[in-house]
Order: sequence, then C-alpha cells, then structure tokens
Amino acid sequence: MASKIFSLEGKGLKLDTAEDVEPYIQSLRENDAVMEVRLAGNTLGTEACKALGAVLETKKTLKIANLADIFTSRLLAEIPPALSSLLTALLTLPYLHTINLSDNAFGLKTQAPLVAFLAEHAPLQHLILNNNGLGPEAGTLIANALTELRKKKEGARKDGKQVPDLETVVCGRNRLENGSMAAWARAFAAHSRIREVRMVQNGIRQEGISHLLHEGLRHAETLAVLDLQDNTFTAVASRTLADVVPSWPQLRVLGLGDCLLSARGGVLVAEALAKGGHAQLTTLRLQHNDIDARGLARLAQAAETSLPALQRVELNGNKFSDEDPGIATLRSLLTARQECSPSDVGTKDEDGDKEGEWGIDSLSDLEDPSDEEDEDEEEEEEDEERAEKVVKDAALAEEQEVAQDRDAEVDALAGRLAGAEIR
Repeated sequence: MASKIFSLEGKGLKLDTAEDVEPYIQSLRENDAVMEVRLAGNTLGTEACKALGAVLETKKTLKIANLADIFTSRLLAEIPPALSSLLTALLTLPYLHTINLSDNAFGLKTQAPLVAFLAEHAPLQHLILNNNGLGPEAGTLIANALTELRKKKEGARKDGKQVPDLETVVCGRNRLENGSMAAWARAFAAHSRIREVRMVQNGIRQEGISHLLHEGLRHAETLAVLDLQDNTFTAVASRTLADVVPSWPQLRVLGLGDCLLSARGGVLVAEALAKGGHAQLTTLRLQHNDIDARGLARLAQAAETSLPALQRVELNGNKFSDEDPGIATLRSLLTARQECSPSDVGTKDEDGDKEGEWGIDSLSDLEDPSDEEDEDEEEEEEDEERAEKVVKDAALAEEQEVAQDRDAEVDALAGRLAGAEIR
C-alpha cells in the first residue's frame, strides 16, 4: 500500500538539476494516493524545482505541502523562478489546504510568486510563513493577497465549490512593523472566520498593534489562538485589547509575553477578562510585561470568577514578589483544577507550545516592585493621539508606495499543521 506521506525532510540534499532530483522523486511519481509532501531542510535549484513541480501537479490528492527551508545558499535571482515552478503546480491541486514556507527568503525581490499563489488558491486553510525576512513592504503585499483570496473563495462558492475558510495564519519573525498593519487588518477583517493568528517578534509598535486589533482582529469572532508575543503594546494597545477581547468568546490561548503591556495595561487586560465571556480560555502568556501587584490581583480575581478553564499562566519577569498573595491564589486555583482534570498530559503544538501545561511558570526573573507611578492620563492621551496619527500615515504610505509594486509584479505572473490528520 502506497504511503500517504512523501518525505525528504531534513536530508540536507543539494539538488540543482532535474537529473539530481529524479532518483529521489521516483516513488512520488508512482504514488497517486499521496496526501502530504515534506521537502523541508534541503536546497533546491531552479531546474530541480521545475522537475519537481511537474510531478506535484499530477498529485490531485495532495493536502499538505511542507516547503520550509528549501532555498538555503541559493542566489536571490534563483528563488522566484524556482518558487514559481512549485507554486504554479500546487495551484492546480483542489485539496491542498496547508502550506508551510517558513525559513525561506521572501523579501521584496522574491515575493511575487508567493503573492500570486496566495491571491488565487481558494482551498487554502492553513498558511505558515515564519522567518521569511518579509519586511513591511513585502508583508503588505502578502496581506493584500490574502484579502484578494477572500474574493476568490467567495467566487468559488458561488460556482458551487466547497472551499474552507482561512483558519490559520502564522507570520512571525518577519519584521512586519507598523507599516504593514493597515493591510493585515484588512486581511483579517476579510477572513472573519480565522481561528489561529501567530505574529510574534515582528517589531510592531503600539500604534500598529492597536490598528491590527481594532480594525482587523476585532471581526474574528471564532478566534481561538492569538499569539503576538515580542511586539510592543504599552498602555495604548493594552486598552485596545481590553476593548476587543470580548469579541473572541472561543479564545483558548492568548500570548502576550514580552509585549510591554505596562502596569496600567496589565490592569486593563485583567479587568476585561474579569467581565466574563471566555469560558474556553486555558492559557495566558504574560511574561516580562511590567505587570505589578495591582494587575496581578485583578488577574487572580478574573481567574477565580470568570475564567473557568484557565490552567496555565506565565508571569515571569514582571514587577511583583513571588510571595504576593495573587501568586498564592493562582497556584492554589490551578492546582485544584489540575487535580480535578481527567488528564494532565500536555501536548505540543507545531511551535513547541505545551498547550496542556498546568500552573504558573518559573518566577526566577521577577523584578523588584517599584514605587514609580504609571504614566498619567495626559501622557496616555498624547500617546493615543500619536498612535492614531501613525496608523493613518502608515495606511497612506502603503497606498502610495506599495500598491504599484504589487500590481506590476503580481500581474506579471498573471501538521495542523505539520501534524495535521490526513483523511
């Protein structure tokens, strides 16, 4: 019986030509039942990708393609034609719902094949783009393509085709910054059935985060996982988060570690969660956020009264003592819940997160409580006015400077994820 998975993953092969790749893909050529292809961890040249694309195009049962880290050591000029050969083939596959293109260089000079694919592939359900060096300009093009994808999906449904919603977007470590947030907000507003968004370590500041939340993710009523760790919130974006978090009744995981929520921001977020409406929330990641004893007290209260499924809280690196009563309250609460749980076995997701972990993380790096006061109201108002102006300027700059590049390059081209169940 033919295997449902074809894998060259992690072999470190350097395949330049069709002749180079042929010995490795003969089994794929003969397999008409393959559902997942794993090519990650090899380096593929233009001619090798052309030959591989010709084979992939015939695999109409394919559902998952892992193309992470396949262009190491390749010249920038090689990547667009090589990527185009692969994605043009994948575009013909009616059941391909998951694609992983992490750890490939897709900056402004190499993004065009990807942008064209994302705008057209109606079956797309899970997109993983981690560590691609996009920057704000290429990030804008990717987001705009996803907005176009919504139209493609709607058109397919009108034609009687069954296509899934876009459910997962992983786009971390890509320097998206504030300049692409207007485009990403539009994309998430268009795909309002999205369930998982991970955009860690993107250099997004409070103005951009506020816009992303208020204009985009606020519309995602089925959102279950939101991970924005290692971006910058301050009290400004924390207030926006507090305003929009009631929009996500299905939220299970909220990742805000290393986001500089601020003491006031920690209070605002905790008070928003205390209002209820998050019965499925299991995991809060709040490390290194300048949260003080007041924020901790409100968080502990929220956990007791309004978060019945909460089982994991990460708080290291904040500004309170490990002997604070709030810590004792949380520890006691989470321990009692774990003892009543039918299973305490944690399972790792594709990013290595143990979403089944219980309790509080290690508190080895707590900061000494400070007597410094929070920023006063006048300073916060100034921050908010500045945030609004920056977002408007970013949206204007995006329309003026990026749109032409997108039209010229894209028109010219005319698991869950790695562990997803294969049906």
